[in-house]
Amino acid sequence: MATQRDSDSAASPATRPPVVHPAHATRAWLDQAVLRALQSARHGDAFAVLGLQRLVATEELAGLAQLRALRCFLPGVVSVALVAVDGTWLADLQRQPDSDLFVLVLSDVPDGFEYRLAIDWGAGRTAPTLDPYSCAPLLLEMDVWLLAQGTHHRPYEWLGAHLVRVQGVDGTRFAVWAPQAQRVSVVGDFNQWDGRRHPMRLRHECGVWEIFLPQVGEGDTYQFEVLGCDDQVHLKSDPFAFRAQLRPQRASVVQRLLPGLASSEQRRAANALDAPVSIYEVHLGSWRRSPDGAWLGYRELARQLVAYAVDMGFTHLELLPLHEYPFDGSWGYQPVGLYAPTSRFGNPWEFRALVEAAHAAGLGVILDWVPAHFPSDEHGLARFDGSHLYEHADPREGFHQDWNTLIYNYGRSEVRNYLVGNALYWIERFGIDGLRVDAVASMLYRDYSREHGQWIPNRHGGRENLEAIEFLRRMNHVVGVQRPEAITVAEESTSFPLVSRPPTPDLQAGGLGFHYKWNMGWMNDTLAYFARDPVFRQHHHDQIRFSLMYAFSENFVLPLSHDEVVHGKGSLIRKMPGDDWQKFANLRAMYGLMWAHPGKKLLFMGCEFAQWDEWNADASLHWHLLEQAPHAGIQRLVRALNHLMRRTPALHELDTQPAGFEWISHDDAEHSVLVFQRRDRQGRAVVVVCNLTPVVRHGWRIGVPDEGAWSEAINTDAAEFGGSDVRNGTLDSEALSWHGQPHSIVMTLPPLATVVLALGDGAP
Repeated sequence: MATQRDSDSAASPATRPPVVHPAHATRAWLDQAVLRALQSARHGDAFAVLGLQRLVATEELAGLAQLRALRCFLPGVVSVALVAVDGTWLADLQRQPDSDLFVLVLSDVPDGFEYRLAIDWGAGRTAPTLDPYSCAPLLLEMDVWLLAQGTHHRPYEWLGAHLVRVQGVDGTRFAVWAPQAQRVSVVGDFNQWDGRRHPMRLRHECGVWEIFLPQVGEGDTYQFEVLGCDDQVHLKSDPFAFRAQLRPQRASVVQRLLPGLASSEQRRAANALDAPVSIYEVHLGSWRRSPDGAWLGYRELARQLVAYAVDMGFTHLELLPLHEYPFDGSWGYQPVGLYAPTSRFGNPWEFRALVEAAHAAGLGVILDWVPAHFPSDEHGLARFDGSHLYEHADPREGFHQDWNTLIYNYGRSEVRNYLVGNALYWIERFGIDGLRVDAVASMLYRDYSREHGQWIPNRHGGRENLEAIEFLRRMNHVVGVQRPEAITVAEESTSFPLVSRPPTPDLQAGGLGFHYKWNMGWMNDTLAYFARDPVFRQHHHDQIRFSLMYAFSENFVLPLSHDEVVHGKGSLIRKMPGDDWQKFANLRAMYGLMWAHPGKKLLFMGCEFAQWDEWNADASLHWHLLEQAPHAGIQRLVRALNHLMRRTPALHELDTQPAGFEWISHDDAEHSVLVFQRRDRQGRAVVVVCNLTPVVRHGWRIGVPDEGAWSEAINTDAAEFGGSDVRNGTLDSEALSWHGQPHSIVMTLPPLATVVLALGDGAP
């Protein structure tokens, strides 16, 4: 017959109860210095003293096997009991005098022993709960290694807050990179924001602190309380939080990681260099508001905005930054929550629903992305662990003078990893089709917007930011390999070479790897030219044709963006010269030339109906203007241009190749007339004629590349668009060489207008 001890031995080691030694509890007491460190939240390794810890057996305790001390530090607790997983009471822990430490001495603790704690906070004992300090390390060794190397493509899968199950208990796994911190704790409503209650474990191999907290679930708010290397306590939001509170609140919110989305060949084709691309740039907070002035939510925008963009013929939406940000006036360009869609318009699931609605309607979604800088708000990344962790220490490298922000230290592999992982996160978890990378020029040059002596040369003595260049190449490479359906677009305003060309295989040379680059030179020259009185345009003819000198040096997007209609620059319609009729005619002509010019198109909201006032981010667009004929005409023109471009391969297929463009007449400065042709891969052509003065020109002969009947595919002077309706019927070509072309036609040039001619009925 087995003895009781034999029965215990036969039981499962993990469930057989240990032997309790209440009389020896004092042997588990902590040294007063250690206790004071816990009590003052200055202990840097709570996992070394809390939970089950091995005790050194003394002569008095000789023979006791597997002697353990169970310690729980619980400020504000009345009592604590040790219970089995099934809730069976095993023993009460004893309080170390004048402290919040509860202890128990155990022996014969079985391997894999799991236990629970029943805690009395003053209203009776709670249901048994898992002791966070009983948990083994949470990060897997491979992930630790990749995080330490800075080569983890998806660090967001491990860092931040993740809903997981440990020892059969639901809760949240927290992890944060803070290698120089003396101590890091998770704080929130669940522990009265008390940094003493849940100090984390440091994984020295990668500088990441981690802890699992049972019963912390989706929707709970939290932050990290960091005792920095500067000996100051910093209350920080989670850099990897998937959700955040709306300003002025600063806490992160536990949010389930959205499931990944599969790659889409359909979306890849829609982003291709030979695809028609017309982008509608939108600030969600001011596109349209409810009658009471409130923001529309993501779900309402999914209905209204998507339907409008589709009706207008746009192919893509581009959304100003939606990473969580504290200051409305930054429009999202100073984010503190790079992984959290702003809560201004709803939750992450609702934002994904907006993207999915766009895709279902055939629209791509591009997100403005801000890896160039971040704000210095105390709860953000600045001096995160008391050191200059994400930013450079030297302000000549780490402080952005234009925006009073901090510049990422691209030389740190962990910082690059944080940003590259974020690029993939938006594409993989929300289905974003592309990232428009903000302020690339400020990243590329160390002397950007700095005077002599205010910047530090690179290791070769030059002005290029070699670390930022390496980061951009790596980001574009990773996105290209991992998600080939997505694109990246550079807002880059200098002549830095090969922005939209691939890097070499080792990423050390070649291009930056972007798919497209904003053509800021075209934008500046075009707006400056059209702002001139037509009388003087003959003296600035080079300005309107110069962009074709370099149109194929990069893969370009032609942007008329929010930057051109804010901060006192006025709206596009107010930039135009002349009386109201001429203003609208000039704008129509400019749009016609823009849509006919090689390159993808981008137009900021409100510009499609010629809003008079410049953009105000705090109010809705002036939709009432569509009740007036000139504004409705501009809107109809933009819609018609989009649909014409989409159905006409010659206007998009060879946007990035010289074979798709040829001048017919570019030197008639006296009359401010331009004529050119666009071709598709099959050689089919359209002819574009621009008369950039208010003079109607009759009997005007132009060369055409092909024989046949040429008709107007679009005429920006048409009455339906608000013009004077100077039109051309069918124009039969003559076998008379003109402008170097084998055939020619005679037409009437409408005033201040762009005309696109196509063979046949004018509907390619």
